[in-house]
Amino acid sequence: MISVSNVTMRYGSKILFEDVSTQFISGRRYGLTGPNGAGKSTFMKVLTGELEAQKGIVVRPRKLGILRQDQYAFDAYRVIDTVIMGNAPLWAALEERENLYNKAELTDEDGSRLGELEGIVGDENGYEAEADAAILLQGLDIPDSVHERKMSELQGGQKVRVLLAQALFGSPDALLLDEPTNYLDLESVHWLQDFLLAYRGTLITISHDRHFLNAVCTHIADIDYQTIITYNGGYDDMVLQKVSVRTRIESQNEERTKKIEQLQDFIARFSAGTRSSQVNSRKKEVERLATTELARSNIQRPFIRFDTLRPSGKHVLDVEGLSKTYDTPAPDGTHGPVFAPFTSQLMRGDKVMLIGRNGTGKTTLIKSLLSGFPDVQDSDFDRTQGDVKWGHEAQIGYFAQDHKAAIQMGTTVAEWLHGFDSKKSTEEIRGILGQMLFRGEEGTKRTEALSGGEAARLLFCKLMLQKPNILILDEPTNHLDLESINALNESLQKYEGTLLLVTHDQDLIEEVGTRVWHFEHGKVTDHKGPYAEYQQQLAMTAK
Repeated sequence: MISVSNVTMRYGSKILFEDVSTQFISGRRYGLTGPNGAGKSTFMKVLTGELEAQKGIVVRPRKLGILRQDQYAFDAYRVIDTVIMGNAPLWAALEERENLYNKAELTDEDGSRLGELEGIVGDENGYEAEADAAILLQGLDIPDSVHERKMSELQGGQKVRVLLAQALFGSPDALLLDEPTNYLDLESVHWLQDFLLAYRGTLITISHDRHFLNAVCTHIADIDYQTIITYNGGYDDMVLQKVSVRTRIESQNEERTKKIEQLQDFIARFSAGTRSSQVNSRKKEVERLATTELARSNIQRPFIRFDTLRPSGKHVLDVEGLSKTYDTPAPDGTHGPVFAPFTSQLMRGDKVMLIGRNGTGKTTLIKSLLSGFPDVQDSDFDRTQGDVKWGHEAQIGYFAQDHKAAIQMGTTVAEWLHGFDSKKSTEEIRGILGQMLFRGEEGTKRTEALSGGEAARLLFCKLMLQKPNILILDEPTNHLDLESINALNESLQKYEGTLLLVTHDQDLIEEVGTRVWHFEHGKVTDHKGPYAEYQQQLAMTAK
């Protein structure tokens, strides 16, 4: 169990949370939610001990499993050793034991200490440590061939998986995971869900994956109104319950505002009369109420709406024998085509979900489709073979996985957006920016100062301005909070154009898609139906 008593954290005049007291009970799985900037990662660091609360006390168990965000901290170590480090007492004992064995001669004291260390190693299941670590790595799609490599040799996504295995290793009493599904493909997310459902300690996780939170969490601890309120159930359950909480808090705020107005009216009417003591009393009450800051909600909801300027032709895309081979080896050391020659046709209104493990060619296929298309990022990409023919009146709006590269540095948010349609008035540009939470002075923010989430929202502004009839989105939910992801989900369901979407977000896949391109074993399967139907087909085939 983790206990929090009267914890407060501020940054300058901004209150993240104040006098928070709560308990995270063993056997329960908590999702820590709130919009970007609400203080989720700060609160997580307070729980782990990385940050000291400005006020209050945190009591935590001895063995914590923590998903570390510094991908480079373990570059000098083997992958398998990095995982074992998740059990700090075991790793310390193993290192000390090795140092003693490396001595030219052992003293009696050394021999006695070795006996103690062997006891620690045994108590911590150290003799099975490498085998247990390997099982975790395999579940997270890190092959055996990588286990002996140095962390510095791994790509970013692989490093995150290894660090996740580190957090899970050693049967910790509590798991604290900050965005554990980042960089995980759908199969790895499902494996993680099953693992966490079987976990019997205290789990606290930050995630922007609604499906993951609903599948895993027994409770949601939501940061809002400068406090943390715990709700029973998953994320969707919290949203329903929060309506009444929001109504109650905002009603209290309104009552306080009315009370101040009534007191000020009394002071104005009787300040010159004989009721000086009553006036002074009411002045003190006004001062007390006015200096107590109103608890405001952190929630900000963007409004995303993708319209089309004009419809495309009925036949949107013809692909014949498309393939790509890189000159350099793939990350696993293999050569050859990323995927077998692929042939398909798209009709107006198709919403295709590109799914599959990381590294199977989803982004490569997207770039191959865009090769040669004018005025689109990655249009200079060179496909190896095959023909791609876009239909009549095709207008493409593209959101690249490396989306920050699409935004010109050295300008402001408003200037950059206005450059895509100079005929729009300044007010119209501000209106679009406001829909995506760039309000007031935010429109003058320098593009080089944008966070990942702000850059994503600015690209959505561009797509809303241009109104393309084909949207190609490659991992658009990275860096978005849950409110923005939910708004994106609704907008894509209502979109009347054609959509190609690369994502590991299961809710988007299930609720938006009408068709699936599945990347697996070096080929692409084109299923002309929704994801649930495709899953049923796979299950029947497996039987």
